[in-house]
Amino acid sequence: MALTLRSYYRSSCSWRVRIALNWKGLNYKTLPVHLVNNGGEQYGFEMRRKNPMREVPVLSSGQGDLAQSMAILEYLEEVQPKPSLLPTDPFLRARVRQLAEVINSGVQPLQNLRVLKHLGKVHGFSQKDTHDWAKYWIGEGLNAFQELTKETVGQFCVGDQVSFADLLLVPQLYNARRFGVSVNHFPLLLDIEARLSTLSAFQQAHPERQDDAA
Repeated sequence: MALTLRSYYRSSCSWRVRIALNWKGLNYKTLPVHLVNNGGEQYGFEMRRKNPMREVPVLSSGQGDLAQSMAILEYLEEVQPKPSLLPTDPFLRARVRQLAEVINSGVQPLQNLRVLKHLGKVHGFSQKDTHDWAKYWIGEGLNAFQELTKETVGQFCVGDQVSFADLLLVPQLYNARRFGVSVNHFPLLLDIEARLSTLSAFQQAHPERQDDAA
């Protein structure tokens, strides 16, 4: 299966997908899409055609193009079930998805570059205002994530199996630090992050390891 991932090295949504591809041992080619250069390469014709939302990631295969990171993760889980990123127990599978959506729906969109730019352009937010906005919502989301994780934690977010929840947690903690959130308030999540950071799939997906990080 020939796969191409359009990605930006620091995009948390792209980062999740890189981890999943690595975890499942799938070969893929990365095509960097710089979200800042020249006003944002995601607004070019090719990206508009592949994803009308003009966002990364976009995963292309012989069947076509897929956008939205959670849809891509679900697709990879179906086409390459092993090693799985979802538990076998139905309730725990739902809990993994719940944790993932705390970040995917409840945090990441509120710190998204496009949203922050809109707040400044249309609503007059200063750079400090947009920074504080993102910082607040990241803190709220991580607090909820930690409280939920207390009910299921093992070596990782849900038991001893790496799951979607872990794939979303690591990039979000990275963004929390970028925005100056005091991550020391989340010791449980930091412990999980430390264990995940020893895994090759996570190491290879880190922004600093990407070709477009320079």
